[in-house]
Amino acid sequence: MREFSSEYLTHTRRGLWADSRAALTPLSLEDRTRILDVGTGTGEFAQVLDTESPGDIVCLDMDPELLTIARSKTDLTTIIADATQLPIKSDAVDLVTCQALLSNLPDPVNILQTFARVSSELVAAVEPDNAAVSVASTVDTEAQIERRAREAYIAGIQTDVALGDRLSTAFDNAGLDDIVRRRHYHRRTTEPPYDDTALTAAARKAHATALRDHRTELRRELSDDAYDTLRHDWREMGRAVVDQIHSETYRRVEIIPFDVVVGRVSSDQA
Repeated sequence: MREFSSEYLTHTRRGLWADSRAALTPLSLEDRTRILDVGTGTGEFAQVLDTESPGDIVCLDMDPELLTIARSKTDLTTIIADATQLPIKSDAVDLVTCQALLSNLPDPVNILQTFARVSSELVAAVEPDNAAVSVASTVDTEAQIERRAREAYIAGIQTDVALGDRLSTAFDNAGLDDIVRRRHYHRRTTEPPYDDTALTAAARKAHATALRDHRTELRRELSDDAYDTLRHDWREMGRAVVDQIHSETYRRVEIIPFDVVVGRVSSDQA
């Protein structure tokens, strides 16, 4: 399983459900009595669940440091455990959820079957379709250069980080019934006045930090020359972002599609 820092999780999930939670309607959160959130991370989705449901929320993650942050935000029950080996009794909850977890695991179907074992009613997953991300920027080259990097990263990563429509198929293959799919669009806007997150992101672009962080995945797809060219172009783009921030003319809009898929535990699985 891929591992992420608390800073990365907080940044990428910040404000994800701030504008609309309509896509979560099939989870019937108002009717849940006990929810297990797997791969809680720093607790952003658990906070949403806690707000929308009167039921008890249990947060599970294999990283104790991330769970400490989640507990400080939510004061919810936490369990340190591996998502592939849930230490939970069968039918112990009536909903198992995860957000941006299956795309980081090698066998989503097996994980969904594990979720179905511990749930008496529903299993739900929220996953980004990273192949369908769109970017609009006042830096002319930003969208095109990020697309080049994104395509190489998706080709080089060893898990399916662009599940998209295939998420419903995974639920079907896991034996879940009454599968419902909704799509939620997470819009992230950077514009004046710039906060610390925007300034940090600009500095990371200028130093090509993201490419260095994902060098292993990118190099599986790119030759030495192609990687060096991408890194050069990325840093040039980053410096243009920094210049526009200094002049307060930089604006960026990124739209990330998230698929919400819910399935009912079949009688054979219950």
